[in-house]
Order: sequence, then structure tokens, then C-alpha cells
Amino acid sequence: MGRLMPAIPEETLVSTFINIIIALVVAWILITFLKAAIRVIREYERAVIFRLGRLLGAKGPGLIFLIPFVDKPRIIDLRLLSFDIPRQRIITKDNVTVDVDAVVYYRVVNPIDAVVKVQDYITASNFIAQTTLRDVIGQVELDELLTRRDELGKRIQGIVDEITEGWGIKVTQVALRDVVLPEEMLRAIAKQAEAEREKRSRIITAEGELLAAQKMAEAAEFYAKNPQAMRLRELQTWVEIARERNLIIITEGGVATGPLAYALAARKEEKK
Repeated sequence: MGRLMPAIPEETLVSTFINIIIALVVAWILITFLKAAIRVIREYERAVIFRLGRLLGAKGPGLIFLIPFVDKPRIIDLRLLSFDIPRQRIITKDNVTVDVDAVVYYRVVNPIDAVVKVQDYITASNFIAQTTLRDVIGQVELDELLTRRDELGKRIQGIVDEITEGWGIKVTQVALRDVVLPEEMLRAIAKQAEAEREKRSRIITAEGELLAAQKMAEAAEFYAKNPQAMRLRELQTWVEIARERNLIIITEGGVATGPLAYALAARKEEKK
């Protein structure tokens, strides 16, 4: 018969089971502790650390160590961000209602100020940009708004950047993306453009007539001094007109043209 295995005491099994449970709990606590203590901060991020409510500083990029349940980090993105200012209905200086849409580009240059000095720097910057947009557009006329968008964008950028500088934010650009006019104003602008084109057309025509009159006066003065040239010009004109066979030209000149015209007319009647 085979040899029997000795029986393991029940107390030993319970003790082993308890030891395994304790080891698993300790391992879980250790993993949780390491997971909470070790953070990896990307190159474009910074971690603002608060230890028991007091500012410890900004850390990163790379591997950082925290004390679990004692250190509270807040991750700040340092990349260039953008937000669209909702379309604003604004009354310009000359009492024209327009809808203006703009885009603001900014980035965080001081993560500590962005966390400590303002509760939500994104929302605060958005509200400041909206208010500044309404103030600046309300101080200009419609023509200036339509023709000087870049200058107005730079003006808005300067004002917003000056306000948000204390929050650790740098505004790099404000672009007026779209300006929507009411239908009545669009029709008025179209009529104005049409009138302007008509004005330019009439001015060009008048300038052409003036130039032609000046040249004709110079030609008349020249012909008065050179009657032979006048006669040659008359003959050349006859040659050009003679190509139209149905025309009879009667002019005054150095020779009697009346009998000649009568003879030509009589000959034409005979051919009929």
C-alpha cells in the first residue's frame, strides 16, 4: 500500500491564508501609493503643486514625485490655445448694427499665476475678449470696421493682453473672422458702389473729350498754317468714304464741287 501524506493542521492553513491576504493588501497599497506618487509630465505641460493647501511650485517636464493625499497637482497646458468669441451684435459709432465673429489665440507663460490669480483663466480670458471686442467696435464707424480689420484686431489684442498679463497669459493674436451686415445696409453699399463706378465713368469720358478737343484745336491750328495738308487730308477722307458706294459727299474746297456732285447724281439716275 502507498504511503499516506501527513495531514496539515487546520491552524497552519488559516495562518497561510491570512498571510496571503495581508501580502495582497500590502501590494495593493504599495501599487496605489506609487501610482499616486509618481507622475509623468509632458514637455508642453507643467504641474503646479499644492502641499496641504500651500503653493509648493511648478514642476516638470519629466518624472515627478508627489506625497499621496498631501500634494495636489494641477496640470497646465503651455501650448498655443484658441477660442472662438461667440458672434456679437454690436452697434457701431455711426449707428449701424453688425454681427462680428472673432478668434483669440493665446498661451500660458506663467502657470503659477494662471492657477493662483484666477479661478478659470480660459473662461475669464473669453469674457474679457468679448467685452473688449464690443467696446472697440462700438467706437469705430462702419467703413473703418470693413477696411481696417487688422488694425482693430491688434488694438483688441493689446487691450486683452494688458489685462491678462497679470494672469500669466500672453495673447498672441486677435482676428476678426467675419462681419455680417443687415440686408438694408448691403443694398445701400451696392448702390453707393454703383454710383461711384458711374462717377468714375463720367469723369473718364469727360477727360477723354477734353483731350480730344485739345488735339483737334492743335490740328486746326496746324491746318490753318498748312492749307496743303488740309487738302491732302480731305482727299484721304474721300478715299476712305468712297468705299461706301451708296454715299454722295458734298464738301467745300478749292474747286467747285457742286457741278461735280450734280453730274454724279445724274449718272447714278441713268444707271437705274
